[in-house]
Amino acid sequence: MQVSIEARQQAQALLDFIDHSPSPWHAVDTVANQLKAHGFTPLHESESWQFQASGKYFVIRDGGSIIAFTLGQQAIADSGFRIVGAHTDSPGLRLKPQAAYSTEGAAQLGVEVYGGPILATFTDRDLSLAGRVVIRTAEGLDTRLVRLDQPLARLPNLAIHMNREVNEKGLALNKQTGLPLIFGHAANTAAAKQLLTETLAGKLAIPAEAIAGWDLALYDTQRGSFWGIDQEFIANSQLDNLASCHAALEALISNETPQSTTICALFDHEEVGSESATGAGGSFLLDVINRICLCSGLTQEDQLRSFANSFFISADMAHAFHPNHAGSYEPCHHVHINQGPVIKTNANQRYSTNAVTAARFIQLCEQAQVPHQQYAHRTDLGCGSTIGPIMAAQLGIATVDVGNPMWAMHSIRESAGVLDHRYMIATLQQHYAS
Repeated sequence: MQVSIEARQQAQALLDFIDHSPSPWHAVDTVANQLKAHGFTPLHESESWQFQASGKYFVIRDGGSIIAFTLGQQAIADSGFRIVGAHTDSPGLRLKPQAAYSTEGAAQLGVEVYGGPILATFTDRDLSLAGRVVIRTAEGLDTRLVRLDQPLARLPNLAIHMNREVNEKGLALNKQTGLPLIFGHAANTAAAKQLLTETLAGKLAIPAEAIAGWDLALYDTQRGSFWGIDQEFIANSQLDNLASCHAALEALISNETPQSTTICALFDHEEVGSESATGAGGSFLLDVINRICLCSGLTQEDQLRSFANSFFISADMAHAFHPNHAGSYEPCHHVHINQGPVIKTNANQRYSTNAVTAARFIQLCEQAQVPHQQYAHRTDLGCGSTIGPIMAAQLGIATVDVGNPMWAMHSIRESAGVLDHRYMIATLQQHYAS
């Protein structure tokens, strides 16, 4: 399979983006830095907003969600908004507030399962910690990002000699007793706690007693890579859904003077239902749109007209056909890696796509000269969902659910296609230009 230099460069940029973003808070920080580099001005929800014509802006809510937008050349009421939504979080393991303890001299970390990860894939990996730490300062509380670069913790498998049926029945891990990780030696729990806090404090160059709390995730320290005979595949953690975040960001910043007002909305907490202040089920996007309309002098009727003229693309990854498990797929809806973006449909509205919005996305693909595929889940299996139905219900905007095909969704090491990332960027560019 031939892979162009451009496609390989865009895939490498994606791998670098993920490697710099081991937690939702790091992902938002990475996005914000790229936006600033391309002339976007930061806004704060607690301050008054004022815009310049064709201005480019972004706003962050609670560190884990970010919305960026470029004001269009045309009147908002007439042209509406062109929106892409994705999510910054991925399934995995999160540290408990009182995480460290000792078991017969082994320093361990207690974790909670976040979302629906494939737990067995977290065993025997070089894991470390990343996220945010709240610290006490002379001025009050402050929040800082932290990332421990070296392999810090591990979840060793039980030897096959004590789990003789693991290859026949699979690895089953009790979420309470089977997931605590080993990160060192400690004579007792007090020593284990001290070991953890001093490690974090050392990284932040602060006294250990300054730490007031944390939101910390386990992440795989192995960097992203290309693989395959022609290096046509990529592997990394968090492809679901940082690949969609990166594609949306690249499309937004490449279109400097759009006709319609363009929005890139990246939310936290999709993997746990989106019902939070920073999730798609919260008010963040509607709050931002309301303020755009207010600052632009729109009446309520104009704003409602703008919604009727808008189009929302919910971008989240899709299930590629796995040749070893053909029976797990709907026979007439196999989608394949490196064959283009996938339009996802579900009659029960687990996806927001309908015939009209699907046709509209197909038209964008055709204009971008990009192939497309269509996916429906096997009827007798439970279908996952996305932010698409949530946003469609909240805003009343025409919405489609799409995503690039991938293998091993929710594994700590997922795989996708080099060509597909270029295809998605090109299609979202076309969307923002429409």
